[in-house]
Amino acid sequence: MPWEGCMERNNMSAGATMEFLLLGFSELLCLRVLLFLIFLVVHLVTLVGNMMVFVAVVTEPSRPPMLFFLCQLSVIEFCYTLVTVPKALSQTVMGGSTISFIGCAAQMHLFVALGGAECFLLVAMSYDRYVAICQPLHYVAVMNEGFCLRLAVACCLGAFAVALGLTVAVFRLPFYPSHRINHFFCDVPAVLHLVCTESYASELPLLAACVLLLLLPFLLILTSYIYIAVALFHVTSSAGRGKAFSTCISHLAITLLHFGCATFIYIRPKSSYSPAQDKMVSLVYTNITPLLYPLIYSLRNKEIKGILRKMLRRKKIAQLN
Repeated sequence: MPWEGCMERNNMSAGATMEFLLLGFSELLCLRVLLFLIFLVVHLVTLVGNMMVFVAVVTEPSRPPMLFFLCQLSVIEFCYTLVTVPKALSQTVMGGSTISFIGCAAQMHLFVALGGAECFLLVAMSYDRYVAICQPLHYVAVMNEGFCLRLAVACCLGAFAVALGLTVAVFRLPFYPSHRINHFFCDVPAVLHLVCTESYASELPLLAACVLLLLLPFLLILTSYIYIAVALFHVTSSAGRGKAFSTCISHLAITLLHFGCATFIYIRPKSSYSPAQDKMVSLVYTNITPLLYPLIYSLRNKEIKGILRKMLRRKKIAQLN
C-alpha cells in the first residue's frame, strides 16, 4: 500500500497533541445500559475477589512461596482490570470516547507490562511446583523468602522493560490520518491496524514481545511440568500422586486461560485482524478471566481456603462480641 496520506513518522513528543477515537461497542448502542451494568458488576466482583485474596494472604503470619505468588498475582489482576475496564465503561455510556496519544501509549504499556508480569509470574509459580515435587528435601532452602522476593521483582521489571520497548516501537510508526480504533482500549493489534504500511517490519516489535512474554515463558512452564510428570510417574502411591497433582491444578488452569487467550490475539499476522472477533476475545481476558482467577485458586488452594475460613470465623466472633 502506498504511503500517501500517511502521517509523518511519529515520536512521543510530536504526537502529544494527537488523539485517538476508541469506538468501543458503538455498534451496540441499543444494549448500552445492559452492557454497562454487566461490565460494572463483573468489574466490581473482580476487584473485590482479588482484594479479598490479597488481604487474606497479607494478614496471614506464615506465607509459603505459593501464597506469596498468589498474592502478587491478585495485585497484578487488580491493576490489570483498572487499566482497561473504567475506560470501557465510559465508552459504553457515551458510545465511544477519545484518548490522547500519550494516554493511549500509557494504556498499552501498562496493559502489556501487567500481562507480561503475569506470564513471568506463572513461570515462577511453575518453578515453585517443580522444586516442591521434584526436589522436596531442598524446597525450604531453595524457595526462601529472599529468593521469592527477587523472583517477583524480576518478573515485574522484566515485563515492564519489554512493554516499554514494544510501546515506543509501535508509536514511532506512521499512522493513517483516521485515528478511529475499533476497540475498547489501545490494544496492540488494534493500534497496529492503523499503521499505514504493509511492511512486515511493523510487526517485528510485537513478534519479539510475543517471543519474550509468551513463547519463552510457556516453554519454561512446559519444561517444568514435563519434569513434574516424570517425577509423579515414579510415585508408587496413587494417593500421593493425586495429592501432588492437585497442588498444580489451579496453576495449570490459570496458565491455560492466560496463554490461550493471549496466543489467539497476539501470535498471528496483522492481515488476519478481525475487530469484532478480537473485541469479544478481549472481553474474556480483560473481564472474565480476572474474575475467574480468584475463584480458581481460592477453591483449589487449601491454604487460601483455610485463611478465608479463619477470616470468616474471626468476623463472626467479632460480630458476636
